[in-house]
Amino acid sequence: MPTVQLVPTLRRRRLGEALRRYRREAGMSIEQAATVMRWDNSKVSRIENAKAHIRPAEASQLLSVYGVDAPDVLSAIETLARDAGKKGWWTTYGDVLTAGYKDYLSLETDAESTRICTPSLIPGLLQTGAYAREIIGAVSFWRPQEEVHALAEVRKARQSVLTGRVGRPPLNFWAVIHESVLHQRFASQPSLMREQLRHLLDMAVLPNVTIQILPMAMAPNPGMMGLFEVVRFPVPWPTVVLTEHMVGGQFVEGTEHVQIFEASFDRIVAAALPVDQSRETIKRIMEKD
Repeated sequence: MPTVQLVPTLRRRRLGEALRRYRREAGMSIEQAATVMRWDNSKVSRIENAKAHIRPAEASQLLSVYGVDAPDVLSAIETLARDAGKKGWWTTYGDVLTAGYKDYLSLETDAESTRICTPSLIPGLLQTGAYAREIIGAVSFWRPQEEVHALAEVRKARQSVLTGRVGRPPLNFWAVIHESVLHQRFASQPSLMREQLRHLLDMAVLPNVTIQILPMAMAPNPGMMGLFEVVRFPVPWPTVVLTEHMVGGQFVEGTEHVQIFEASFDRIVAAALPVDQSRETIKRIMEKD
């Protein structure tokens, strides 16, 4: 029977990278680790390269070999080993989603918190279905209508991370939105933006959601450079930053650039209106319509 090739999912890649890092920190070679575990050398290599499965108990034993005994690390590694092969709900959308988008959805599902700056649109996790269809249709203008609707469905389905995840608390979500976004209008649907602003106010009530508005008369700040998102995870997983462009996005992980983005978000928060004033601003603009 031929060997089944495992798909190197994002979770498998993150697990393999973590195990490789702990092995190197322990000063062990692949051969030494394999000898202690009584494995073939290729098994350690394939696990680290996301090409082989490792059971949670094996992952825990391997960490013990590497001298790692922190409970939070053990728990995180075992959980990822258990979930590495699980298929996300988004797999049913097939090729409509790019590989990078699927990776992002996997990150979002596992994340502890997300901090996002959006100078030109409402963040995806806070969009109504109607707003999502208008924005996706405008930005992905080359896609057929059925794909636009599918992407809007995905965007709405993503929002479940804000209200509850099986066995996990909701995602902590902090968004800073430029005031100009609140003044967007859609000629084909005059009531669309009012409904979107009402939705923002409803979401702002959730204890895990923070929304701030960057006022028109703001001090210069890093948010002027464009959309970015800082995604944080439980220990030991590193923080990931996502920047977006017309046909996809780019991940920044494990570099000093991540710290720059985190410091940038802090400066953006300082330039934004306090939470209460932000809600009043949204309400005032909504009631103008």
